[in-house]
Amino acid sequence: MKWRIALFCLLGGLPLTISALGAGHFAWWWLSGILMAASFVPVALFGPRKGLGQFGVIVPVFLFVTVLCLWSEALIFAPDPRFGQHAGSILLSSIVMYTILAAVLAILGQLLKLSRPLEITVPHRSISSAALMVVLSGLAYTLYYLIFGSITFQFFTKGYYPQAEQAVARLGGWFWAIEIARGILMALAAVPVIQTLRMKRWQSAIAVGLLIWIVGGLAPLVVPNELMVFKQRMIHIVEIFTQNFTFGVTAALLVRPRSAGLSVQHPAPAADHV
Repeated sequence: MKWRIALFCLLGGLPLTISALGAGHFAWWWLSGILMAASFVPVALFGPRKGLGQFGVIVPVFLFVTVLCLWSEALIFAPDPRFGQHAGSILLSSIVMYTILAAVLAILGQLLKLSRPLEITVPHRSISSAALMVVLSGLAYTLYYLIFGSITFQFFTKGYYPQAEQAVARLGGWFWAIEIARGILMALAAVPVIQTLRMKRWQSAIAVGLLIWIVGGLAPLVVPNELMVFKQRMIHIVEIFTQNFTFGVTAALLVRPRSAGLSVQHPAPAADHV
């Protein structure tokens, strides 16, 4: 099983190297893809058993967390005007690339037969209760963003974003509405993962926290880019860990209710033949 997981990560990272054709940094793009594939290993092992179900769980995380939320953040704070000029094409190409990556990961999970036969009855909330938990998760993200983002900006990154305060002032109250919306979108993207992971509640929460951090911060930022110097990227990797990992754990614990005891069933061993 270990070699199959390693192969899943190595092969699963290759689709992102498409970006290296124009931007270079082949090894860094491959490493980014490997990290993203690794973050979905729990889904491949304990998520939906069918490839289509795996794709349906993976693609919302990529499209909302990796693409839309990072793109919108760069649109507000990126000091390089070239990003704003090409924002539409960047968004479209990112959607295509990460949809392909989601499909490749779902197919690899099936070809490598990673799905474990473990049966765990995962408790679910009612639709109205789950919707409330998603909104609360969005508010929690905004709180984490305010606390950790403010600390990072004041002490580490203020010099890199000379126009940030003016940009926030121009948006006024809309800035916080945007951040709450980003939190709600990320929580919605994580719901299929939370609801389908055949893992214990705390295990699921940690897996989701790591997933949201890796695809929403670590993996995209390991690749050199024209908008950020190395030190700046490393600072943001740590900052996003404090925000996204904490948010992912919170969202999983809110969306998935406590259970008095999980019903765990192991598949019956095959009968021995004489």
